[in-house]
Amino acid sequence: VAAQLKEITSTLGIPFIYKSSFDKANRSSHDSPRGPGLEQGLRILERVKTELGLPVLTDVHEDTPIDEVAAVVDVLQTPAFLCRQTNFIQKVARAGRPVNIKKGQFLAPWDMGNVVDKARATGNDQIMVCERGVSFGYNTLISDMRGLAVMRATGCPVVFDATHSVQQPGGLGGRSGGQREHVPVLARAAVAVGISGLFMETHPDPDNAMSDGPNSWPLDKMKPLLETLVDLDRTAKRSGFIEQTL
Repeated sequence: VAAQLKEITSTLGIPFIYKSSFDKANRSSHDSPRGPGLEQGLRILERVKTELGLPVLTDVHEDTPIDEVAAVVDVLQTPAFLCRQTNFIQKVARAGRPVNIKKGQFLAPWDMGNVVDKARATGNDQIMVCERGVSFGYNTLISDMRGLAVMRATGCPVVFDATHSVQQPGGLGGRSGGQREHVPVLARAAVAVGISGLFMETHPDPDNAMSDGPNSWPLDKMKPLLETLVDLDRTAKRSGFIEQTL
């Protein structure tokens, strides 16, 4: 998968960071697969990094040996559910790696300014903020594209998670559902706002993926989607953001 994504993004001239999790700590059910674990997971990420020459990203949790992970990966990611945990955010930021902070599904976009301030207080100014949808009733997320422009005011690169944003958390009982047909819809809208990066989960066979299959984008449809998004990105950024002149 990583090799195919590298080929696609290289052809399109898109900077690419490969992301994978060694532990899916927030699954819906205790019976759900959680991943290969820390030791094996880091070995896999290191192989991707060295054999394919790709920067790699993974998420960490409160009980993760963060320095051990930071010695392997290029970017650390904090889970949305933990964005308000001050000690955790600062511990991750102190590791000295760039950090992608996912905004909680319960948090207003302007409140991410406080989260970013916590991270920057450690001396780390390599912070990204990531939108992944807002809880709307039960088992449903919606995306308010205004939030992307609001978070731009933090001075951080803004990333949009186009696949978790169509997730239906716990929507299938013991696992989450999703509406992958809406991934391109939200991705196009977010790129039109003028984001700095796009986060997407992909799989060769999403219907049989061990995690997040219902909201993952098929690998064989990734290139045509990215081709459209590259064109939109150029258009959105051609003349700057007129809303900032008000």
